[in-house]
Amino acid sequence: MLHVLKFSSQDCGTCHRMSHYDAAVCDELGCTLISVMLQDTELYRRYRRVLLARYPDKQGMGWPTYLLVSEPDGEFTIHGELRGGMPKGDFRQRLTALLPA
Repeated sequence: MLHVLKFSSQDCGTCHRMSHYDAAVCDELGCTLISVMLQDTELYRRYRRVLLARYPDKQGMGWPTYLLVSEPDGEFTIHGELRGGMPKGDFRQRLTALLPA
């Protein structure tokens, strides 16, 4: 099973707008969305190592940043990423392109 880690902030308007459809799209494509708000220190600490594996100094991240990951609580592998805001159709299309055939 693949997981989509969404790194976002409660202060981000784009992150909030995408929350209206990102979980549904992930579910539709057979992935589990894990929403990691930077203000949720417990959850952020849990997945921080995954984020820092891709962005060691957090430069280049978008708001939100989605990482497609297998085994996020163990020996994880990052299979791809999506950064920044986009309409629902684009989000679905770009996430589908990251999924294994």
